[in-house]
Amino acid sequence: MINKKLLIFIILIGVSVPYTSYSQNVTKTGTTAAKFLSIGIGPRAISMGGAFTSVANDASAIYWNPAGIAYSDQFQGFFSNTSLFAGISLNYIGLILPAGEIGSFAASVTAVNYGTMQVTTENQPEGTGESFSPGSYAFGISYGRFITEDFMVGATAKLVTENIYHSNATGYAFDIGTIFKTPFYGVRFASSVSNFGTKMQMAGSDLLTRINVDPTRKGSNFTTDANVATDQFDLPLKLQIGLSKDFLFMDNQRFTISADGIVPNDNNESVNVGGELALFDEMVCLRGGYKSLFLTDSQEGLTFGVGFKYKRPGYIDIGIDYSYQKYKYLGSVSSFDVILKF
Repeated sequence: MINKKLLIFIILIGVSVPYTSYSQNVTKTGTTAAKFLSIGIGPRAISMGGAFTSVANDASAIYWNPAGIAYSDQFQGFFSNTSLFAGISLNYIGLILPAGEIGSFAASVTAVNYGTMQVTTENQPEGTGESFSPGSYAFGISYGRFITEDFMVGATAKLVTENIYHSNATGYAFDIGTIFKTPFYGVRFASSVSNFGTKMQMAGSDLLTRINVDPTRKGSNFTTDANVATDQFDLPLKLQIGLSKDFLFMDNQRFTISADGIVPNDNNESVNVGGELALFDEMVCLRGGYKSLFLTDSQEGLTFGVGFKYKRPGYIDIGIDYSYQKYKYLGSVSSFDVILKF
């Protein structure tokens, strides 16, 4: 009789192959809406090069692979801030609520702050004196649970919205993920599909205009109110398949290596790789990775980070993480987070 673990692994491989064998001749770069959904969350994952699908076992799993929240047996609060280029910042808040054998539930909020911008027109290119603050937001509810002791699944439902001046676009998306500890030397295999959902279309009073319905006819009304119809754009759909393995040495010190294959709908396929060295009973973690291997004209590359944890039985556990990554033309990006377990 075939081993149960091996059967699960074969099924997961079978599901993933049709996606990974798909090859795009056109990258479609810049053709999706709500691109902020593709920005990695949490310095632990970022500093490991984004190779985190099969590693996800803390509150940042809400973003990377919702199956990973099933690991949680404590309440977790998670706050992350990423300082991007041009003064843009991304904030993320997550909360995991374990529910025993039922599984674990989670909620999350993503908010991107673009700062304040001046309203300009072709007649007043220096500004009209008005200002506005565009924003991008996502609100999610997640659930994850163990199916067997080595196999877990999870899903997230999200409301996504973006606004600029008096216009906005709204969409709905789903994430789904799996993690499987294979029978092959403790290697973990994971897959996740992110941002599968509706198209987004801008609408609002900024698109209100006046037209002449039929300029070929005399006496036609030149002040008919109308709305400009904008194009609809897909969300940044992404398939991520990962492998990872832990190596224990010197009285439970840990070294983890991981690799993820990325198949997005708005770029070519690429590979992320990373590693994490955990010392002194997980109190200090050193991390490094490389993003977007084999991607032509990639702007990303090496990533680094460090993490510290303070654990005291019967009290709140506190974790602080930091990551640094360098972009080819846009400079450096820093991220930090705080994780509370209680």
